[in-house]
Amino acid sequence: MTSPLSGAAAIAGIGATEFSKKSGRSELQLACEAIVAALADAGIDPSEVDGLATYTMETNGEILVARNCGLGELKFFSRIGYGGGAACATVQQAAMAVATGVAEVVVVYRAFNERSGVRFGLGQHDRPMDSTADRAAYAWLTPQGLATPAQWVAMFARRYMHQYGATSEDFGRVAVVARKHAANNPAAWFYGKPITLEDHQNSRWIAEPLHLLDCCQETDGGQALVVVSAERARDLQHTPVLVKGAAQGSGKDQHMMTSYYRPDITGIPEMGLVGRQLYAQSGLSPDEIDAAILYDHFTPLVLPQLEELGFCRPGEAKDFIREGNLELGGRLPSNTHGGQVGEAYLHGVNGIAEAVRLLRGTSTNQPDGVENVLVTAGTAVPTSGLILGAA
Repeated sequence: MTSPLSGAAAIAGIGATEFSKKSGRSELQLACEAIVAALADAGIDPSEVDGLATYTMETNGEILVARNCGLGELKFFSRIGYGGGAACATVQQAAMAVATGVAEVVVVYRAFNERSGVRFGLGQHDRPMDSTADRAAYAWLTPQGLATPAQWVAMFARRYMHQYGATSEDFGRVAVVARKHAANNPAAWFYGKPITLEDHQNSRWIAEPLHLLDCCQETDGGQALVVVSAERARDLQHTPVLVKGAAQGSGKDQHMMTSYYRPDITGIPEMGLVGRQLYAQSGLSPDEIDAAILYDHFTPLVLPQLEELGFCRPGEAKDFIREGNLELGGRLPSNTHGGQVGEAYLHGVNGIAEAVRLLRGTSTNQPDGVENVLVTAGTAVPTSGLILGAA
């Protein structure tokens, strides 16, 4: 039996700024530009917006956004934690608000100067200590030299290689496909700049076994989505993109990118939890998913996502990728926008927008016959996911 949430809400508008390395304007301006563009795409006046959903890491407060975008009275506002793990959960919150009648038009937004401002890739080493439990948890890691996201992920990647025989080239194939798609996407930072597997292998080490080209970008920009009821969406200017499934997940003994104390660290159990909920809510199976947007902040974590979500068995993702299944003509065309490796790092919201384009049939890398797209949020943290589908 499908969930009451399945199909009740739809994404009716998408909007973004350009993706750059130095925006030259405030994060508030980036957020407002993306929101106004998304509302224009939906054909909805800003005064109709009565709900907002974003990340706890977002610097642009709801009341600031509302005043500067000319929004109406807000009846709903929600924030999700855990960095990129929040991406799909923001849409889940918006869909639940719309489905229950709490709000009628909810905008999801994320904007930052993540290249010219605070750079996430620098990790913890220069951040002041404080007395919070979350911050104290890093005290178990930083003295061991585990200070940056790349260093945290390198531990998982090395263990995965040891257990399943994966190689650096297997990770590189993920980057090559993403950059191939980005090269055909005018909005992507790496538009017109594909790479070869040799380029990947020759890129410098960041934290072995991660090369530079295994790591996502640092991006300045903004992205927004407009969520309304499925009924309302049918009267707007684009084909509705239904939220068929929306889930969050945190696994047993979960840590923030450092869940090293589990019996097995080659999988992503929280993503498996998300996947089971998505299939149960939507009534769909992995065989009915036509394309995927997989959170690729680091290429090694794409492989266990494929396994946890049922597209192949544990240890088989390397073979699934080698066979070309992430390509446009493959079993599961993935990250057709170029992903965070090739298009931009907007904490995953730009990937949700690409899923909308795939279902509208407007992607710059459009596969045939796309009716259901699975989207994932940040991995190695409490995470979330979506199944979006054609109306």
